[in-house]
Amino acid sequence: MENIALIDSFSEFKDDKLIDRVTLMAILEDVLRNALKKKYGDDDNFDIIINPDKGDLEIWRNRVVVADGEVEEPNQEIELSEARKIEPDFEVGEDVAEAVKLIDLGRRSILALRQNLISKIHEHDNTNIYKHFKDLVGEIYTAEVHHIRHRAIILLDDEGNEIILPKEKQIPSDFFRKGENVKGIIESVELKGNKPTIIMSRTAPVFLEKLFEQEIPEVFDGLITVKKVVRMPGEKAKVAVDSYDDRIDPVGACVGMKGSRIHGIVRELGNENIDVINYTSNIQLFITRALSPARVTSVKLNEETKRAEVLLKPEEVSKAIGRGGHNIRLAGQLTGYEIDVFREGAEEDVELSEFSDEIEGWIIEEFSKAGLDTAKSILEQDVQDLVKRTDLEEETILDVIRILKEEFEE
Repeated sequence: MENIALIDSFSEFKDDKLIDRVTLMAILEDVLRNALKKKYGDDDNFDIIINPDKGDLEIWRNRVVVADGEVEEPNQEIELSEARKIEPDFEVGEDVAEAVKLIDLGRRSILALRQNLISKIHEHDNTNIYKHFKDLVGEIYTAEVHHIRHRAIILLDDEGNEIILPKEKQIPSDFFRKGENVKGIIESVELKGNKPTIIMSRTAPVFLEKLFEQEIPEVFDGLITVKKVVRMPGEKAKVAVDSYDDRIDPVGACVGMKGSRIHGIVRELGNENIDVINYTSNIQLFITRALSPARVTSVKLNEETKRAEVLLKPEEVSKAIGRGGHNIRLAGQLTGYEIDVFREGAEEDVELSEFSDEIEGWIIEEFSKAGLDTAKSILEQDVQDLVKRTDLEEETILDVIRILKEEFEE
């Protein structure tokens, strides 16, 4: 019998780290049986013996001896005269095992067999990669920048697996060079045409949560629980933390002395401003904490509509709302309540919409986006602060202030 070290003849797979020799042999047997079915119509009467250590294989075809001229199933039966060419003492009714060489399958079948083997091995590798990364969804992963495209960055890990970091999953301030390591979470894995598509994200709230686990031992050990994370990637985030051990200060443990523990996380996220808040089931207190750094005077809840009316001193309003309305928006997402801000002494104030005859609607809307919807809320601010908090030109803001002073203060 001709032994063929088939594994060594396929150099592409000889050193493949993703597939072991035994699995490769199982795939080889499957491919060979498909080839035998095509050639002989059936493979049930073939024995394929594979040596996984040496990579050798033998193919044996088993047929029953029948009298000359009585063969009805050529693949299952063999004439007596043909059988006696193999062994001269065969008799009718006996089983004949005949060695089949690969060359007997024909040149075209061998080429097809080889191509089928390549396809099956790639399919096996892709399935393994898919399963591997499916188990890593929601976990932090690091890979190297391989190629930078307009709408995505292509990363490669140590095993040569391709990972995609889309533009919309990047923090706005992210800037990476080829060869640089990038950290994110595996957000999703899909099989597209047998090839796994692995998506990484740096903007998902779970990325920040996993960074807390990675950087803060008490979170990793389960002594501190991250209850909820909300983010505006690259701008601001709020993280609610809790501890079942009264001796542990969850906020202090997460932030560290002079912010030492959270500093690495902030740097990883492009200097994203992170507020760490003590979680509580007392909603009024939770809303008060969520609006930090503003000091809240009182909170009135409407459980049915999930709205909260928050009363603050005038000088605290801008802190509660935050630049671009980020603080109040994140506080709402964190607590699950729509938060309406009211100023103490607001009865003396005038809604900005009252000046719609003199101030254009789009300007009023721009101020409203920044949480500045009354005359006092604008007049109490510094002009440069108003420029930063809105997309309005300084000249436009000065015109608005002039109108408000003329109409409101007089």
